[in-house]
Amino acid sequence: MAGSPREPLWRHVLGDYLRRLRHRRGQTLGDVAARAGVSPQYLSEIERGVKEPSSEMIAAITGALDVTLVDLTLGVATELSGVRADAPARVPAPVGPQALALAA
Repeated sequence: MAGSPREPLWRHVLGDYLRRLRHRRGQTLGDVAARAGVSPQYLSEIERGVKEPSSEMIAAITGALDVTLVDLTLGVATELSGVRADAPARVPAPVGPQALALAA
């Protein structure tokens, strides 16, 4: 659709999310990279959205950050849906009879 903002790529949102997790924990690229078994340069490329890591690499990095794959996936999916993971959760709009009662 012309004029609509483009949906961000998974790797960009993933990288930004991983960077924020690392910063919140006060860890350096070198610290996390060493624990994950990757070079700091490669981790930096992932965080900047330049590289699209394999699922094995994502698992190694999340392990190094002490976060589960489920939590990481939910956080990234939440951001892709338009809600930042560090923002308060949205309350879904009522559906079905509740919505009709509210509209009346």
